[in-house]
Amino acid sequence: MSREEGRVEALLGCRHPIVLAGMGGVARSDLVAAVTEAGGFGFLGMVREPVGLIRSEVEALRARGHRNFGVNLIPAATDKNLLERQVDAIIDLGVPAAMLFWAVDAPVVRRLRAAGVTVVHQVGSPEEAREAVEAGAQAIIAQGCEAGGHVRGTTPLRRLLPAVCRAVAVPVLAAGGLATGTDLVTARALGANGIVLGTALIAARESFAHDHHRQRLIAARPEDTLLTDAFHVNWPDGAMVRVLASAVTRGERGDPRGASEVIGEEEGRPIYLFSTDSPLRSMSGDFEAMALYAGTGVGAVTAIRPAAAIIADILAGADALLDEDGDPEHAVSASPTCYAGEMGGAYMGLLDDAETAAEMDAILALLSQGLIAALERRGDGPNQPPFEGADPLYARHILALRPFASGSPGRPAPESGVAPEALPAAIAARVRAVLPRLPETAGRRRLLALAQALETRAIPVV
Repeated sequence: MSREEGRVEALLGCRHPIVLAGMGGVARSDLVAAVTEAGGFGFLGMVREPVGLIRSEVEALRARGHRNFGVNLIPAATDKNLLERQVDAIIDLGVPAAMLFWAVDAPVVRRLRAAGVTVVHQVGSPEEAREAVEAGAQAIIAQGCEAGGHVRGTTPLRRLLPAVCRAVAVPVLAAGGLATGTDLVTARALGANGIVLGTALIAARESFAHDHHRQRLIAARPEDTLLTDAFHVNWPDGAMVRVLASAVTRGERGDPRGASEVIGEEEGRPIYLFSTDSPLRSMSGDFEAMALYAGTGVGAVTAIRPAAAIIADILAGADALLDEDGDPEHAVSASPTCYAGEMGGAYMGLLDDAETAAEMDAILALLSQGLIAALERRGDGPNQPPFEGADPLYARHILALRPFASGSPGRPAPESGVAPEALPAAIAARVRAVLPRLPETAGRRRLLALAQALETRAIPVV
């Protein structure tokens, strides 16, 4: 891993850069515990939930021996008095982390930080990311418009993520339609420290989602999702959500802004048509008329499985991709390796450390441009998974070479000025020119693997 990779793991106290989204209702203690035990980090989804539930869920996690977890709150969608009590509870219970979403509530951020709570803020734009960091957020989640549930911004993740990484100096996580090992590798290559999973873990055996919701996810394809503002009760007006298509989204259940009706209940609480409630185990009623949240990565959800198996498959897929050149040391699940100074040897015409790092910077700039161009080539379909169809060659070699660069690993490289169609030849030529001037090290071996990959495997012309 690069020098910046691992920052999220250190900040949150987890082994792997995979985070469970704090999905309201769905992310309860069973799911958070399962994700934690698998090496990830989980947020309890406590949006608008009573303080008693927050306390019982936190106590349930601690009774199972878990100490590193967080609670998700959404100030803009919560009554101010309840929000005050929720924040009090998080502080009183000594919850180590909080995830916040929607509009930046600077006083809440500052209060949590003053109490020693790590604050992670999910945003939909670079401007909002800067605002959150200025308020005190220690990590940012860049949420692309491919995400299921409430969607803050309108920008595809492939564009939003690099822009947010350029805008802030804190660790950045990627969210929105992510469900595979290739997604993890690509997100890291675009600058993320890790990924946030929502839809992929709704289908986990330990989630609190009702089986109706999980079965609909299993049967769905990316094109079955859509953005709508039909589910709006209890949320700021105009807020978009990504859900599976249903009679509600087709307009067959009436005007969302008209008179509503009770379609279910949860322990005596009525569930209204057009509310933001999704089907939970504790509910009964007309589940098909509720909000069936789903991101565009839903096509990767094919069965109800333990959360540990879902996370293990993502990590294994990422490791297999990164190990294509026979370098298991570079796996996502491996410990960070320090390569400082290993390229030294300014003798017999060999490049010194600074010269080698400058060459690596130039090659990384070309690879980064190639990755972004490959992603952009697909266009802006409304329901595409964020990284679908992109050749992962660029992403995996970006991660392989970052430890040897002099720039800011984990941040997108600047534009090189080379036309996209000329990139494969330009990269191969640059690598072949520098190889004779490098000593036999891990960095040289990775460059050689890149050259061979470019020369033996066709890259789609952009």
